[in-house]
Amino acid sequence: MHRLLPIAATLCLVLLASCSSTPESYTYKFVPGKSAVLQGKYALIPTNAPEPVKRAVAAGNRLQGKPYIYGGGHRRIEDAGYDCSGTLSYVLHHAGLLKTPMASNEFRSFGKPGPGKWITIYARKGHVFCTIAGLRLDTGYNGENEGPKWTTRPRPTKGCVVRHIPGL
Repeated sequence: MHRLLPIAATLCLVLLASCSSTPESYTYKFVPGKSAVLQGKYALIPTNAPEPVKRAVAAGNRLQGKPYIYGGGHRRIEDAGYDCSGTLSYVLHHAGLLKTPMASNEFRSFGKPGPGKWITIYARKGHVFCTIAGLRLDTGYNGENEGPKWTTRPRPTKGCVVRHIPGL
């Protein structure tokens, strides 16, 4: 009987480790007064959003039409094109939430664990994207790789660490 206790304890730890609070995918859900909506390729933010969120959306809108450039936005915030972490760095910098650009892996420990009320970061090894007021800003999984884009299309989040900025 005593031999089974370590096995049972190990099994419980394995099962707990496989559980995750990370949702299996990002899915856009419109919430009146809280969700941004798409108008063409631009995001429209609810008027009651906090100022950093409004600035983040405005920054994301300025990136629309910029090309995907690997390493874009890493050496300088203002660049000719952006990759995933360059996109997020640009948006957070212009929102007043980040001083210098970060690589995608660094976002895995940025802010606090869990989803945010307004801004949520999904970071995994080699890629990062975010949602701002419910809309996804991403450089991949849009069916094309043409640079930063707002989208309501779902995206798997397997392997992602979910982070948020306190208060947002």
